Amino acid sequence: MGSALACDDVYLPATVSTAVKLLVVGHFAVGKTTFVGTLSEIRPLRTEETMTQAGALTDDLRGVPDKTTTTVALDFGRLTLNDHLVLYLFGAPGQQRFTRLWEDMTRGALGALVLADTRRLEHSFDVMGLLEEYGLPYAVAVNRFDDAPEFAEEELREALDLLPETPLVTCDARDPRSSTEALISLVQYLSAREGQEPA
Repeated sequence: MGSALACDDVYLPATVSTAVKLLVVGHFAVGKTTFVGTLSEIRPLRTEETMTQAGALTDDLRGVPDKTTTTVALDFGRLTLNDHLVLYLFGAPGQQRFTRLWEDMTRGALGALVLADTRRLEHSFDVMGLLEEYGLPYAVAVNRFDDAPEFAEEELREALDLLPETPLVTCDARDPRSSTEALISLVQYLSAREGQEPA
């Protein structure tokens, strides 16, 4: 039995004509690595490193005391939506000290899915602010955590100060179907925006 990288699934079908780059972003420890890994049809590229004492002052572990690793560059995965369309998923690190990487990662990206956590909604503002600074459209997916409070959509929209047209969904980053639906909400939003733009 060969490794996962030796299987036919590594290669794109000859029918694929469109490749789309999407970012998966969010604050520290919101589930970006899990999300990309759950959806990727190839073995995802991960750049996780063990957290050290040096990062203790900058990595806020409130709500995630068992977290021992963190992404230091990016996560990368691939998802073929149909015979003609493939999505390349780039997970961006969430800590402030890595925001310089974002400029390069946003180049060529059509949009971003922002993962949010209801235990720390205020941490999403910096992430959404960066996307707006780079002019990148986005959808928001509230990642469900077992101990996280639940709120009505209207309350979440108000708390996150979202525009009426910005998609807001919930998902479980561990669940492929739920994560796929969140990603589809972003793709549909981007497609609708493209159709509205003047020629």
